[in-house]
Amino acid sequence: MKIKDIEVFLLSDQLDEAFYFSQFSYSSRLICIVKVTTESGLVGWGEGYGPANIIKSGIEFLKPLVVGKSPLDSDIIWSDMFRRSIDYARKGILLSAISAIDVAIWDLKGKILKQPVSTLLGGRYREKVQVYATGLYFTESMKDRMCEALAEEALMYKEQGYSAVKMKVGLGIEKDIQNVLAVKKAIGDDVKLAIDANHAYNFREALRLSKALEPYDIMWFEEPVSPDDYMGFKELHRRTTIPLAAGECEFRADGFKTLLDNMCVDYIQPETGTTGGITEAKRISVIADTHHVEMTPHNWGTGIIIAANLHISSNLKYAPGRMFDKEPLLEFDRSPNRIREELITKPHVAVNGYIDVPTGYGLGIEVDEDKLNYFKLND
Repeated sequence: MKIKDIEVFLLSDQLDEAFYFSQFSYSSRLICIVKVTTESGLVGWGEGYGPANIIKSGIEFLKPLVVGKSPLDSDIIWSDMFRRSIDYARKGILLSAISAIDVAIWDLKGKILKQPVSTLLGGRYREKVQVYATGLYFTESMKDRMCEALAEEALMYKEQGYSAVKMKVGLGIEKDIQNVLAVKKAIGDDVKLAIDANHAYNFREALRLSKALEPYDIMWFEEPVSPDDYMGFKELHRRTTIPLAAGECEFRADGFKTLLDNMCVDYIQPETGTTGGITEAKRISVIADTHHVEMTPHNWGTGIIIAANLHISSNLKYAPGRMFDKEPLLEFDRSPNRIREELITKPHVAVNGYIDVPTGYGLGIEVDEDKLNYFKLND
C-alpha cells in the first residue's frame, strides 16, 4: 500500500483577546496540518509545530521523497527526509515538516495494521495519562490586577481537578516573585506548580529567581536560560534545588543527548511536532530512560498532536521502576484555541487531571473536515 498524495493546510483563527508571555504576544492561531493519503484511500493526519507558512513550504519540499513509499517503511521514510535536509537543517524548521509527515505516517501505519499507535510503540503502561494545565499567560486586561487574575485562573484549574499547573514567568524577577507567590497561595500545597520563563533570563538572573523561589516547592523551572546555554543549564542545575526542565526548543535525539550528558535538566520536554515526530520521540524516550531522567512532552497544538503525545506518554516508563511507579506528566494547553477544541470530532477532555489514551486505530482520532475547511486559510 503506497502513499498517493500529501496535502498541506494552514488553519487560522483570530483570538478574542491577545495574550503574551516573556517573548511574544499572540492575537491569532496559525497551524500547519498535513493529510497523507494512500492509493487505497486511507488517510493519516499530522501536525507541525512552529511558523506554519514555513512548515508548509518544508512539507512541499519533502513531498517527492515520500509519495510512492509504503507507510509501513516509516523509519526508511524518516531517514530519507532527514538525509535530504541534513546539510542545512539538522535543527530547525525542516524538522517540523519532517515531524508533521512522520505523525501522519504513524497514523496510517496504525490504520493499516489495525492497531493504535501506542501498541506499535511497544504497548501501554497506562490507559490514561496524567496531565497538567498550562495557562496563566498575561493579557492587557489583567495588567492592573495581574496577581489576582493569575490566582483566580489557577484556582479554576484546581477546581477542575488538575493536580499540577504551569504558569509563565519572565516579566522581571520582582514581578515574577509576586505572581508566583499569589498563585501558590491560591492553589495551596496539594497542587503542584511549575514555572516557565521561555528562556527570558541569563544565568545570573535565573539563579537569583531560583534562589528566591526555592522555599515554595516549585515542581520545575522550565527554560530558565537560552536553549543554547548548556553550560548555564548545567551550572544552574548544580546550584539550585528547584528541578530544571527544557526541550521544546531542542531537536532530535542528538540534541537531547547533549542536555542529558551534561546533566543540564531533571525533565526533558520534546515537542513531537518539531523534534522529529513520533519516530524520533521514541528514540528520545530511550535516551531519557538510559539517563534516568523523566520525559514529559511539550504539547501545544491541536487534537492531532495531543493524540500523538497521549500515545507516546502511555508508552513511557521510568527506570528503574517500582511497585507503585511514578506517572509521566503531559502538558495540556488551556490557552485560547478554538482550532484545538473543534478540529477533531471528539476533543480530548481531562477528567480529574487525566485524559484517556485513544483506543482507535492509528492516532485514534477523526478530523472534522468541515471544520478543517472552516479554519482553512485560503491561498
